[in-house]
Amino acid sequence: VQLLESGGAVVQAGGSLRLSCRASELTLSFDDYGMGWFRQAPGKEREGVAFISRSGGTSSYSDPVEGRFTISRDDGANTVYLQMNSLTPEDTGIYTCAAAPFYTSRLEEYEYWGRGTQVIVSS
Repeated sequence: VQLLESGGAVVQAGGSLRLSCRASELTLSFDDYGMGWFRQAPGKEREGVAFISRSGGTSSYSDPVEGRFTISRDDGANTVYLQMNSLTPEDTGIYTCAAAPFYTSRLEEYEYWGRGTQVIVSS
């Protein structure tokens, strides 16, 4: 399974970005995977940001992004998205998508990882 993120950029505080993550070389159907977005800020550990179930009917978010970020998926395009609004400098980091065989927010349960895309929010 290959995951390729895109959409990272430099944006001013208060702005928006939409990240995409396209899956390929799948061993199962894309809708067999729960998907998640994680981020890692400079000097900090990787943290979970948003998660979506295989059906897309359930999603959850970390407290810092709740109400500002929205995760969604398009199974026909093998793609998961992260819409990020009202960005702050604290949102700066490398954003990585990951795939798990079920819906989970636990980092250690994700089996496949992309390489990440850089988001920089300037003040």
